[in-house]
Amino acid sequence: MVYVFTEKSAPLKKVFPKTAEFSEKPVAKHAPSFSDISYFDITGLSAAELKTLLAKVKKACGSSPWGVIDTKGTFKDIAQFFIEGASDYIGPALLKEEGGLDTKRITSALQWRKALAGSASSQDEAKLSEPTDGFIKSGVKLPAASSFPGWKKMTAGKTMPFYLLYCSLQGNVSLETRLGEKVLSVVHKKFLTLLNSYFKEAEGLLWVDTGKDCLFLLPPRAKSAEAAIKACMRLIVGAPLLVLETLGVNIPANFVFALHYGQISYKPPGKTGTVVSDAVNSVFHLGAKKAEPGRFTVSGEVPDATVPKILYDFFIPSGEYEGRKIWNTRKFKYEKAWV
Repeated sequence: MVYVFTEKSAPLKKVFPKTAEFSEKPVAKHAPSFSDISYFDITGLSAAELKTLLAKVKKACGSSPWGVIDTKGTFKDIAQFFIEGASDYIGPALLKEEGGLDTKRITSALQWRKALAGSASSQDEAKLSEPTDGFIKSGVKLPAASSFPGWKKMTAGKTMPFYLLYCSLQGNVSLETRLGEKVLSVVHKKFLTLLNSYFKEAEGLLWVDTGKDCLFLLPPRAKSAEAAIKACMRLIVGAPLLVLETLGVNIPANFVFALHYGQISYKPPGKTGTVVSDAVNSVFHLGAKKAEPGRFTVSGEVPDATVPKILYDFFIPSGEYEGRKIWNTRKFKYEKAWV
């Protein structure tokens, strides 16, 4: 069964199959089966209202597929819906298509998660059947939330654990060779601006900037790690458009992200040249030498609470690097060849 939750059903009844059931009952009372798919009209909602609705949708639908309808195309960051668990997005362009949504489209949406898994390599497919019981079982526990005073109150020389997030932009050929040093410098500044906006919810602090890659510090809190992971996945999913339209790069390129955790002696940004830390060395090695464009890499030394269970299916075990287990997100499939 196809369920459609909307306050204005008349326009959408011309789009959805005649068998679709339109409803205005509270989302909380919705109880679809696994073979159903539910669509929720988010037209006209504010960002805060959307966040509240998505929380209700995920709770009501559980493992049942769901999608969103944005008749005016208000929300530009479409990837956010798929990261939250959606199986379909219906925007204004699709609604204008003659004939509306056919059975093939609905079936495709129902199988979205399966299709995502199918984009992995054959080696990855074999790993998908491995049990996830050992996923992030480092035994490392996060400190009390009160241990982190906030970036403005952090004092130089204070030693405590942080999440360390490596970030870079890479192409299938050297970007410096293709773009030139001056152009790449401009691209890098745009890249940092993009990252700062995406990591705001995670309270990410741009800590080290080499001019070609960078390192963000995240508070040692589960909610910060979760927000950062979701942000990285949104960036990877949206890479083709973001790289071309936001960064101004017209050749294939993608983002590289690697997350590690460890003790550091804090120094303010711009004064980190004297920082000596195994954690800093490890995350730079992991990000620059092992992590791949278009994938998010997680070190096996991060705390057990780092990756929320709802995201476990996105990760696959990827062996060891420098004596630590690592996991990568699966490869995402794009409509055009990309990296």
